[in-house]
Order: sequence, then structure tokens, then C-alpha cells
Amino acid sequence: MDQNPQPYHWADYAALQVIKEFPDEEVYTVASGVTPSGMVHVGHFRELITSELVRRSLERLGKKTRFIYSWDSYDAFRKVPSNVPESWKQYLRLPNAQVPDPFGECHESYAEHWMQLAEQTLRVFNFPVEYQRQHKIQTSGEYAEDIRKYLRKRKEIKKILDKFRKEPLPESWFPLTVYSEKTGKDTTKVLSYDEEYTIEYECEETGFRNTIDFRKTPIVKLPWRLDWPMRWAHYGVCYEPGGKDHSTPGGSYDTGKQIVKLVSNRKAPVYTFYNFVGMKGSGGKISSSSGKGATMKDLLEVYTPELVMYLFVGTRPQAEFSISFDTDVIKIYEDYDKLERQYYGIEKVKDEKKLNQYKRIYELCQIKDIQPSIPYQPGFRHLTTIIQIHEGEVEKVIEYFASQLQNDFDKQRLLERARCAKNWLDHHASEEFIFKVRKPGPVDIPQEYKEVLHQVAQKLDEREWDEISLHEELYILIKNANLDIKEFFQAAYKVLIGKDRGPKLASFILTIGKQRAKELLLSC
Repeated sequence: MDQNPQPYHWADYAALQVIKEFPDEEVYTVASGVTPSGMVHVGHFRELITSELVRRSLERLGKKTRFIYSWDSYDAFRKVPSNVPESWKQYLRLPNAQVPDPFGECHESYAEHWMQLAEQTLRVFNFPVEYQRQHKIQTSGEYAEDIRKYLRKRKEIKKILDKFRKEPLPESWFPLTVYSEKTGKDTTKVLSYDEEYTIEYECEETGFRNTIDFRKTPIVKLPWRLDWPMRWAHYGVCYEPGGKDHSTPGGSYDTGKQIVKLVSNRKAPVYTFYNFVGMKGSGGKISSSSGKGATMKDLLEVYTPELVMYLFVGTRPQAEFSISFDTDVIKIYEDYDKLERQYYGIEKVKDEKKLNQYKRIYELCQIKDIQPSIPYQPGFRHLTTIIQIHEGEVEKVIEYFASQLQNDFDKQRLLERARCAKNWLDHHASEEFIFKVRKPGPVDIPQEYKEVLHQVAQKLDEREWDEISLHEELYILIKNANLDIKEFFQAAYKVLIGKDRGPKLASFILTIGKQRAKELLLSC
């Protein structure tokens, strides 16, 4: 390990800031989290990967790290998403972890459904994440002492919050959510507090009243603006990012850093604001509670894990961007492969500073050990052609490239990219990319074009062709026959795939194979 690695990425600078603010930590804890109130989408991944990149940069500097991911499953179910039956309104205001799974009995709760799906999907990234289910921690009483501290400081906390409110909080304000012992919902009101661990509350739906010791009856939680800083101190969090909605003046981070200093005499963690992630063409940010957007599973069906990393690593957290599933996918794969060639010195970069930045981005994109030499790079666009030639059979695609694969890493990369290319063709590609190789048989094209296509078929056996030489030969034959170039190519594509347009013709003929191409060209 480099004893004094230079910072080349925003995460490296953030890690240096963390060490400056918390110089004496034995273990540097980074955190992230979300309420599993619906689909866990790619926008949530931005927060998770932001923390992971800083964690990696801390380890690069020789620091021990811990990564906590908090599932805020004890938060109330506030809204029925569009993909959930309307009848689930009956469960509003229950903790998400107590709402039944509306998608069958596959999980013990609505929250567990989304948490497990997300965790299973994220395993492919090999992040050393410690998942915390807050409904289990909150109801264990672990935070009772922290809650007591915050309740006893409620008047001072109120002053902090009131500075950013149009209307001040009432003098009788109790910063505590209580889940009713009768309904299980948070539609309750705190009536009194003994300044220790005992509260009296009333259930607003039933009129039920009770006095509880929240150490023994842990059915309470602090509201978000207090719960967040409470957990910073409880777990010793040194770094945690936050979304745009938490990052405004007077937002939850702004008030949180004042509150954690007041109650725990601790600094707030170093913070990075990250912007929204959108869906190209969807208009606006992705939303979990609406039930709309793309999950990480959706993303991984089109992008390999390293490419998913590249989408986020190569973009500063503050920059808003959109996830694309259209033809941009091809360009993104090409850009990543270019970055890889630059890393291995295959493609030169004159500016040394830029080269070091590119290398650092590449390093942070990896989910496995970096290979000693450049891996094989099967082009995504080319794969879409090969897959369709072999009618979607991925195994035949692997066989096609077999001679170019050097090791298991190359084979695994090819397999992953081939599957992604097939998924893209099946679900996202526009009509111009879709084709099917015809069976041999007559085609309605002018006779003079048929004759030249027959000549092409005969030429295929004369020598070993490559794409450039065959392309040049096609133009010679077209010119000698005095044919229109555009109409010739249209005729050729009609014979081969039944369409007016297709992949680059010379390359396509060689890819489908001499024998198969000859049969098609001679049969027209």
C-alpha cells in the first residue's frame, strides 16, 4: 500500500476531511440509510455508494472502517404507493415493519419485502455493509438512555428548530413518537413526562391512556430531526451523506449538527450533499413512495456491476444525472472501456493529472481485485449483433468469443455483458437495433442487385477477408456494376435480415459466417 497516497477523487478529499475532523478514531464509521416505505430504487444507491467510496478512501489511507446501513423500518407507513392495493390504507401510521406484505406471503412484512430484495441485489457489489433493522433496535430499548437525554433537552432543541420555522413549536411540545398499545399506530399524544423514563400518552383513535417506562415498554422513537443526530453520537458516525432535501439551510443536517453538539457534545459527521437521480425521459426524480422508478435489479439487467459503479463514481455527488436505458447504454459501455484502456496504458493520456484522476475512477469502479493485464473488452454494440445472430443463445455467444478469452475473469465478463446485451435488446432497444437473420429464400429486389450479391457470395471463398478489405471489395463491385450505393445496401440487408438497414455490412457478413452468408446471398 502507498504510505502517502495522493487524493485524485472527491472521495479521497472527503476522507482527508474526515480524518482532520476526527483524528483519534480507532475505527471510522460511515453511515447511510433509508426508510423502506416502498421500492428501494437507484436513487437510494447514490447515498449508499457515496458512503462506500469515502470508506474505501479511508482504508486507502490505512484506517479501519465500519459501514452502517440503517433500514428505518420503525418509521410510520405514511402513504400507499401506486403499486400497492388501496385496501392497504387500513395500515397507514403503523410502523413499516408491521405492515403486511402486499405482494403475497413471501416476507413477514412490507418493510422486510423491500429490505430483503435490496440486500439480495446489492450482494453483487461486495460492499462490507452492516445492515441495521431499526424496528428491532428501537423496540429492544437500546436507545432508551439516548431518548431520555433528548427529552430532557427538549426546550433547548425547540429553540434550535424554531429558528427555522415560520411558526414556533408549542410550549407543550414533546419530541417523541409513541405507537399505541391498542392500535399499533403513531396517532398518539404525549401528555406528560417525568424527566426520566416515564411518559403518559393517549391514543387519539381510541381514547386509551397509559403510563409507560420506555425502557420496559419500548414503543417510542424520536422524530427524524432528533433521531438522526442521536444515532450519530450513539454509533460514533464520522461520515454520512444526505440528499438535497436534507441539505438546505435549516434542513435536518443543519439542525442536526447543532443538536448533536448540544446533547452529546459531539461534532456532526463530515457531510456530502448528493443530488437527485432521475430516469431519462421520466421527468423528475425517482420516488420510492410513488412505486415508480427503477430498482437496482432493473439497472443490473442492463449494466454489469462495474458499469453501475462507473455511472456513480464518475459523477460528483452534487451533480444531478439521469439513468439511461436507451442508446446511451452503448456509449456508456464504450466510455468505460476507454477508461480501462487508459488505466492500463493502452490508450495514452498526455496530462498526468488527468491520467491519475482516470486511474482513481477506474480503481473505485472495481468490485473485484484489479487484473494484472487488461481484460478482454467485448463491445456492447457488437454483442447485440452476435446475440441476435445466434437467436439469443448466450452459450453460443461465449463459444464465438472463446479463442479471445484469456482467463476466468474474461469469461465471466463476457457472460455478464452478453446477458446485459440480451436484456437490453429484449426490453429497451429501439426497432433499428432489432433484427433476425433470414432463412435462405427468394427476395423481391431488382435483378442487377441480385447479380452483384451473387458475386459477393463467390468472392467470400477467394481469400481470408477482414472487415476493411471486404468493405473495400463491396464498393469495387458496386462501382463496377454502376449501382446506387444506398440501394445496394438496402437490397443486401433485405436478403440477410429482411430490413432496409442493419449492422455494418462487411462486418455483419463475416460475423454470421461465410457459409451462412453465401447461402443467403445465392438464394435471393
